[in-house]
Amino acid sequence: MTIALILASQSASRRAMLEAAGIPFVAEAARVDEDAVKQAMLHEGTDGRRLADALAELKAVKISQRHPTALVLGCDSTVTAADGDLIDKAASRDEAAAQLRALAGTTHRLTSAAVVAQGGVPIWRHIDTAKLTMRPFSEDFLAYYLDAEWPAIAGCVGGYRIEGRGAQLFSRIDGDHFTILGLPLLPLLDWLRVREVIQT
Repeated sequence: MTIALILASQSASRRAMLEAAGIPFVAEAARVDEDAVKQAMLHEGTDGRRLADALAELKAVKISQRHPTALVLGCDSTVTAADGDLIDKAASRDEAAAQLRALAGTTHRLTSAAVVAQGGVPIWRHIDTAKLTMRPFSEDFLAYYLDAEWPAIAGCVGGYRIEGRGAQLFSRIDGDHFTILGLPLLPLLDWLRVREVIQT
């Protein structure tokens, strides 16, 4: 089996999407200092779209420099609250609860970026945004939800996995399901077909 891609991530959801789509790949953690990049870009007044794109590119390019002939896929996602603030991964259950209370009854934006690099240079990118409306919910539901999902959601921006109990948090979703899971998969598959990396 020929490997089509190197995924510059250990994300379980992104791996699952590629596996389910039948894309041969290997995963390799990029190990970039995301926090330092985020802080620098936020200080410059960036938004969620540009931040997701920059982090996806950083991961792809770093791994691509190690494997210059390979196609390397880097991905990142950001969540932007209704007031424009960027939401980060919660460091504790209490922080996750506070984030979810703040998002309840509002519509936020989730942006996922994908960048493919080869020879240390980005050669393709796609950025997509979904809008998610989180329903108002009771403290009892919040406790039930966190009992079931914490700490599994500790690595999830926004505090939910839409493919699991996180679906119960929402009243409306406008956007691509794959984007919400962290990878705009269909545009990537289109590009891989154009490149004749996968069958047309």
